[in-house]
Amino acid sequence: MTDQLSTIEHIVVLMLENRSLDHMLGFLYAAQGNVSPAGQPYEGLTGKESNPAASGAEVAVFPIAANGANAYSMPGADPGEGFQATNSQLFGSDAAPTPPVATNLGFVTNFAYTLGWETTEQGWAPLPGTQASDIMGMYTPALLPVLSGLARGFAVCDHWYGSAPTETLPNRAFCAAGTSQGHMDDKTKKFTAPTIFGLLSKQSLDWRIYGYTSSPLTRLTFSDTTNAPAEHFGLFADFKAAAAAGTLPPYTFLEPDFSASGNSQHPNYSVASGEHLILDVYQALRYGPGWNQTLLVVTYDEHGGCYDHVAPPTSAVPPDDSVGEYGFDFKRFGPRVPTVLVSPKIVPGTVFRAPEGAAPLDHTSILKTVERRWSLPSLTARDAAAADVGAVLTLSTARTDDPLQGVTAPVAPAPSALETPPSHLERVHADLAARLPLQGRSYSAAPVFATSADIKSYIDARVAAWEASRQPG
Repeated sequence: MTDQLSTIEHIVVLMLENRSLDHMLGFLYAAQGNVSPAGQPYEGLTGKESNPAASGAEVAVFPIAANGANAYSMPGADPGEGFQATNSQLFGSDAAPTPPVATNLGFVTNFAYTLGWETTEQGWAPLPGTQASDIMGMYTPALLPVLSGLARGFAVCDHWYGSAPTETLPNRAFCAAGTSQGHMDDKTKKFTAPTIFGLLSKQSLDWRIYGYTSSPLTRLTFSDTTNAPAEHFGLFADFKAAAAAGTLPPYTFLEPDFSASGNSQHPNYSVASGEHLILDVYQALRYGPGWNQTLLVVTYDEHGGCYDHVAPPTSAVPPDDSVGEYGFDFKRFGPRVPTVLVSPKIVPGTVFRAPEGAAPLDHTSILKTVERRWSLPSLTARDAAAADVGAVLTLSTARTDDPLQGVTAPVAPAPSALETPPSHLERVHADLAARLPLQGRSYSAAPVFATSADIKSYIDARVAAWEASRQPG
């Protein structure tokens, strides 16, 4: 191997929420004919891509206007993101055909359907003026200067796919465990498969999971992280302190604030807030003493129903013998998600893909990179087959420039945390917290919460009580 992976001492992953590559970075190199400054082709948008509406009219992709009322909250509502919704977006029906040849022509009609049931059945109100055609709105580099600046200044992956064509928790499970144990929706909240965190511990290698301002959801999602010592978990302020002190462990996993007023970038939450988070993470690492030995991966768990024009590959390796829900065989990836690789050992303007003939990049490529760096065994057949990202690290001498020097994150209004109802993932988190065993108390379901502030207080209090009950004596 000629790459510099062996010189990396800290791999840091920031996983955001529910955006596709085209939606966030499709126009990254459009002005350059979809060729990067390094001379590499980039499979972005040409501006001619379209989807049919229910009327039959073609709706073309369009750049989101910076002066639009909801510019940083597009597409204005939460698109469909589960297995059946993803099938509808890719194939035009809830079930995939045989063979599963995707056309990616169902995004507008599925968003129209989703807007209907969210309004009538769920009582959710999309932002004023939202319409089905908004799903074809794409962010420009000018609107996302932080994410785009990192993508141009370091490396962007234009063929990085969600691990499964469905929603959040199964894809986050693949990133941690290389499997969702057959689960294909968010109804199952807890996974018992071994994770990369437990694997690192077995090899006496340290790791950390940081929530933003609350105890991390990932801690309660997997059995081996729930049972791990408390020192492996912290908040974003703790991450920044560790980065500044040069005490980051070999592997760090960062969560955003999942609330509606948070920075996860889940539609239709503020993308601008997520830009601030990405910048904060980058600067904490860039100006810390461990920068030259650090690889940062910024990615998104799934496409979240946002438009992408590339058909996901059908060459995925099933992770294990788990029987997939909905009859799914785990041989298809999900749509592309934005993924940016950041290190001073990466040539600027790199477009990074898996080698020809190798498995395409997906979330298990993170596992494979950690495993290869520290000589760890694979967790499942999926990460065993995955390509790692070490080959992106081609510079033996670390760069000293800062591609984001002088760049500021955009500002957009966000609702007050006290006024917003809890998000879906906050409710999942509260349910998992309610299930934590407390001495002398039986399990009772989490109460119904009206605000994000209330649910955060409940989660933190419940986790603190559980931690106290674990202490000897």
